[in-house]
Amino acid sequence: MRHRPIPGSSGLVRPMTLLGEPVLHSLCEPVTDFGPSLARLVDDMFATMYAANGVGLAANQVGVPLRVFVYDCPDDEDIRHLGHVVNPRLVEADGVVVRGPEGCLSLPGLEAGTERYDHAVVEGVTVDGEPVRVAGTGFFARCLQHECDHLDGTVYTDRLAGWRRARAMRAARRAPWGCASG
Repeated sequence: MRHRPIPGSSGLVRPMTLLGEPVLHSLCEPVTDFGPSLARLVDDMFATMYAANGVGLAANQVGVPLRVFVYDCPDDEDIRHLGHVVNPRLVEADGVVVRGPEGCLSLPGLEAGTERYDHAVVEGVTVDGEPVRVAGTGFFARCLQHECDHLDGTVYTDRLAGWRRARAMRAARRAPWGCASG
């Protein structure tokens, strides 16, 4: 039996940053303050991710330009991975390149076939400054790469080319939350 609180259970749901907003397209800053405000941010990010039915969320997706992401994501064997990484670094992305459906909470309702490696490793620290290393395969590897991209100012549509990119951007412009750029 777990004796820890459920991540996000005391967090507040924050507004989602949408494609086209500058914070999504800028490099996020490293976290230097490991105080209560960071723990509150992580809790709010879990609450926001769960409210939006997501599997991962980067801080800039709630308008905070810091290098933090949270996740609650299965891998291809349906094993659940739950946690957060502060100041993450994608240290490995290798294996087979797979084009699979990818969506984003900052582009609600849209999805496009996006190429990602099927293995990824991220290193960073926890909200308490403890080192953490997270390895993933399959869908979870896709999630880790996607969230690290966010913190570097990259949205998955930036990885698309040709007709896939044109179709995704047209759909984004036509979406109820529509954007002019991306």
